[in-house]
Amino acid sequence: MKLDAIDLRILEAIQTDGRITKLALAEKVGLSPTPCWVRLRKLEQAGIVTGYHARVALRRVAPVASVFVEVTLGNHRQADFDRFERAIASTPEVVACWSVGGGVDYMLKVVTADIDAYQRLVDALLGRDIGIDRYFTYIVTKTVKEEAVLPLHSLLPQVN
Repeated sequence: MKLDAIDLRILEAIQTDGRITKLALAEKVGLSPTPCWVRLRKLEQAGIVTGYHARVALRRVAPVASVFVEVTLGNHRQADFDRFERAIASTPEVVACWSVGGGVDYMLKVVTADIDAYQRLVDALLGRDIGIDRYFTYIVTKTVKEEAVLPLHSLLPQVN
């Protein structure tokens, strides 16, 4: 799907306010409500808009430990990657996982109640024999910046 400037304005608007009304969205992007809604539905159907979520200030809900983990697998066959990825996909404490190039295979973002809970999680993953050869833990001591809004205009400068 080729995006135009109106599509980009729709995406920017719903990124910053996922609860925006259809009417307010239409006004914000300069369309009447029906064409705006049709465009939004097309963005959803194309898989560009994948969901609507609330950002939760987790530290206000409960104490947490956020941890980044580098993981290197022992073997690098497709079946090894598939087994690891299935296990990680079914582990709710792993809130993000990226396959990366370089000296490690994966980067994980893990959120647990505390460091002891993190270590129990790692021990359980190691016990499941999902191919982990080495892992390195980086404990988040302070969040400096964490944005959910993507910089669409700088990523898509050709859209006018």
